[in-house]
Amino acid sequence: MKKHVEVAILGAGSAGLYALGQVRKKTSNFVLIDGGELGTTCARVGCMPSKAMIQVAEDFHRRKMFNREGIEGEEHLTINTADAMEHVQDLRDIFVDKVLSSSIDQMDDEFIDAHARFTGPGLLQAGNQQIQADRIIIATGSSPVIPEVWREFKEFILTTDEIFELETLPESVAVIGLGVIGLELGQSLHRLGVKVTGIDQLKTIGRLDDTEVCNTAIELLGKEFPLWLGAAASIESAGSQVRVTAGENSVVVDKILVSIGRRPNLASLELDKAGIQLNSQGMVEYDPQTMQITGHPVYIAGDVNADRPLLHEAGDEGRIAGFNAVAELPVKFRRKTPFSITFTDPNIVTAGQVSSNNNDDEVITASVKFGPLGRALIMGKNKGILKLFASRQDGRLLGASMIAPQGEHLGHLLAWAIEQNMTVLQMLRMPFYHPVIEEALQPLLRELLNASELDADNPIELDRIS
Repeated sequence: MKKHVEVAILGAGSAGLYALGQVRKKTSNFVLIDGGELGTTCARVGCMPSKAMIQVAEDFHRRKMFNREGIEGEEHLTINTADAMEHVQDLRDIFVDKVLSSSIDQMDDEFIDAHARFTGPGLLQAGNQQIQADRIIIATGSSPVIPEVWREFKEFILTTDEIFELETLPESVAVIGLGVIGLELGQSLHRLGVKVTGIDQLKTIGRLDDTEVCNTAIELLGKEFPLWLGAAASIESAGSQVRVTAGENSVVVDKILVSIGRRPNLASLELDKAGIQLNSQGMVEYDPQTMQITGHPVYIAGDVNADRPLLHEAGDEGRIAGFNAVAELPVKFRRKTPFSITFTDPNIVTAGQVSSNNNDDEVITASVKFGPLGRALIMGKNKGILKLFASRQDGRLLGASMIAPQGEHLGHLLAWAIEQNMTVLQMLRMPFYHPVIEEALQPLLRELLNASELDADNPIELDRIS
């Protein structure tokens, strides 16, 4: 017997749960289907446990500043990695329990603990249940990519699915892939006492598109652990260890952290039975402003669409998909300013339109290094660079790229300013306290103001009232 519902949501991750919040406002005739581990990627193996590990690593690393500040005894501090990993896991479990208690634990027959696949347009098989749904939301997430040729070394390979389950840490690790995950965990492992080697076939790291900022990031992070860039990695057996080779470089390690990307979980859905075709990139065609798959009453949200694999974007996409799944007609929504943070030390942050290939006739730039900034110097974090991009014609802030102390906070301010279409003059008219990291913005904004065609007839940067 088929069960008929208005909406079926495939996947109980972040996007699926945000979609559920919208669907519940309009109907109680829905199902949420997920046969995998619950608790969201963010809480289980992503944002939250990684930040717990990063915090432990930063706290331990801070001891290297003690001697300069007159704090004695740094040489006596050690770290028990087993206890550290237990702490990370305890926090992880708290985050997962919080997700479950506010979502799945409150559901009865609406939740189906099974993997779903299409058997026809609007038809799903989930375990032993057949579901007919008027509209369907695909939010099945993604999985770490491991090249098939490396699978014979699976006992040596770690991904985010395994690293937070470790009871203690290996002595040496090769991190293959220096995007967000590779950089965050690579630096943390190094600071926790693991011998780390970072490898990427690209000559850039952290998805940084601006050459000046990327080179600074490579220089700073390369001082902590070696970075081998520009050559693909290969793996071979070395007894109880493995040898990783990239170009002319080679190292023998205990484990390999593979962080070369994530693959959308689409293969098992049998989309072809619903009449949904994949494009040449193996993805579905959809409208990112409605999240609707072209020509079908099916919506796709979160990591599974491989567009913006970030929690806040998954939340927005889930809300859009959920709203439209119970609307009479799909509604287009304006997407927010692109914004990304890598929680290395210093933080790597991008917001808005950022590229080394901007047209100089249309876009002006200004950059500043943090060496002489007072608050950064006091904190012992006076390293990094901040670069801003603005419109030459009207002075609007267009983008920001940085590797900077407290960049996560600077990034929010700049992303909000971009979102509000603020000009550099309007930003200069905002209050700046002293001494703070945000003071680094002022000279850049003034430089951009002078280079723009904006009518800056008020040289003291205050609004005239008479």
